[in-house]
Amino acid sequence: MRNSVMAASVLLLLASACSNDKKDKAAATDSMKVDTMANMVDTSQTKPIDSATAAKAWETYMKPGNEHQMLAQSVGNWNAEITFYSPSGEIVSTNTGIKAETKMILGGRYQQSTYKGQIDGMPFEGVGTTGFDNAKKVYVSTWMDNMGTGVMYLEGTFKESTKMLTSMGSATDVVTGKAMKVRETLTFADDNIQLMDMFDTKDGKEVKTMSIKLTRVK
Repeated sequence: MRNSVMAASVLLLLASACSNDKKDKAAATDSMKVDTMANMVDTSQTKPIDSATAAKAWETYMKPGNEHQMLAQSVGNWNAEITFYSPSGEIVSTNTGIKAETKMILGGRYQQSTYKGQIDGMPFEGVGTTGFDNAKKVYVSTWMDNMGTGVMYLEGTFKESTKMLTSMGSATDVVTGKAMKVRETLTFADDNIQLMDMFDTKDGKEVKTMSIKLTRVK
């Protein structure tokens, strides 16, 4: 009889322990749920912006400024000489006779340049746009041509002392299909000559891949 009572007591203790363990686990789970939900709460909420402030911001954002006026100075027709380089820095080819027409579009907010000619004996067409983002305070540019199916995007700053616009961005590496770092410098030698150099970064090493000399057609 004593053995039966002891056995029953042990069973009750085990059942009670299991029950308490389940309750503890449930409580911990609930606590984790609460903590998780707390972490998901967006604490970066800012105060609502009044309509007058928003309207003023948009007015500033959309208004062409001095940077856009600078871009407008390149409006006109240009002769382009495009040179390509090997990874070792040797000239692969130089192509002349390429024409570029530059104009301002969308109310003077963006510069658009259209290139036409031949590169290495193949018909070539390209379109580039450059603007100045009043909110970001950077120059923004895109490039696309008939020798690819991607779009290059760059952001840059202009240094008055050197008359150079330096832009950084990415383009598609056609071999890997992945994004590749690119850097572009555009130097305004004078009112009639502009020099552009393009650099790619592969395996952590930057190499010059192309240069363009633009001469204004008077």
